[in-house]
Amino acid sequence: MTKPPAPPEPLSAPVFDSHCHLDIMVGDRQASSGDPVAQAAQAASATVRGILDDARAVGVTRLVTIGYDLPSSRWNAEVAAAHADVHAGVAVHPNESHAATPEVLAEIEELAGRPEVRAVGETGLDYFRDWASRDDQHASFRAHIEIAKRTEKALVIHDREAHDDVLKVLAAEGAPPVVVFHSFSGDAEMAKKCTDAGYFMSFSGPVTYKKNDALREAARVAPAELMLVETDAPYLPPVPHRGKPNAPYLVPITLRCLAEVKNVHPDRLCEAISDNGVTVFGEW
Repeated sequence: MTKPPAPPEPLSAPVFDSHCHLDIMVGDRQASSGDPVAQAAQAASATVRGILDDARAVGVTRLVTIGYDLPSSRWNAEVAAAHADVHAGVAVHPNESHAATPEVLAEIEELAGRPEVRAVGETGLDYFRDWASRDDQHASFRAHIEIAKRTEKALVIHDREAHDDVLKVLAAEGAPPVVVFHSFSGDAEMAKKCTDAGYFMSFSGPVTYKKNDALREAARVAPAELMLVETDAPYLPPVPHRGKPNAPYLVPITLRCLAEVKNVHPDRLCEAISDNGVTVFGEW
């Protein structure tokens, strides 16, 4: 079994993980044979309480666990209801958008109306994988935008190699008041467009990768008042832990990288991101 990464030095100011998948980390969703990262995470036999305790020990005091289909959305909503330091997001992922039937979307909207659910997501467009047709993805994305508006919850976007079309759909449909680009992957020009639109940008482990100069430049351009930090755990671990399962307790590595890129003290960035968390997801 792969040994989990050692904890980083604790932050001296609290921050939160804006996007992770607790259900995959604790093994309540069966990892497919093609998902070795999830399999490794599940082999660790983690518990929700253990994940939260490990995160809190390094200054990551809260987290948002995100759904990607109806079963995971139900599960995450229940876990958020049981833990005061957890919020949930509910949605059908663009890769699963062929399953976004009217009945499924109706239940997603019902879940989104619950007080412990603070986001509709992750939804959006994924042009890297062809698991769902673009027509299905666009229809599902538009439906989730409307759900976010009706329930007055943040819209959390998965955008993979689809920047222009994601922005076009948001403009055409009319974006809800709060939009978050999860695991932001655009360049500085995309960051400027998001800034102009008032969209939040959540940065994850890839900003620490050696070859991702364009992503670090995007982080440099993004104003602190529109930034979040996330793990996408158990995926996208930061350097030096690529190839190992990610977890919320590794947020400090990405946070410190962002602070260095922006030439600010980590405490100041923690404070800004924590304030942004209240704007995006409401009071804890």
